[in-house]
Amino acid sequence: MRPADLCVSLCLAAGSMQAFAADPQQGKILYETYCGTCHYEKLHERKATLIDTFASLKVQVAKWSLQVNRSFTPAELDDIAEYLNQSHYKLAK
Repeated sequence: MRPADLCVSLCLAAGSMQAFAADPQQGKILYETYCGTCHYEKLHERKATLIDTFASLKVQVAKWSLQVNRSFTPAELDDIAEYLNQSHYKLAK
């Protein structure tokens, strides 16, 4: 493969990966609409928590999503987890 072709391939791959990235803005909307009725912001600041990794955050988001009267897609759950991570947890991925 020529260097120019390799560069184009890498740019296309990077662009397609970006399309699948979680959307924290959409996660915020979903969280405020469906989770915010029971949750309050201070809940995410408590010292005793099961959330110590990004994976555990995603598990808890999926677990608690069953409590609302709505089915979330896997992408929506990722959006919510990304929002919570950026706004509260700041966990490494």
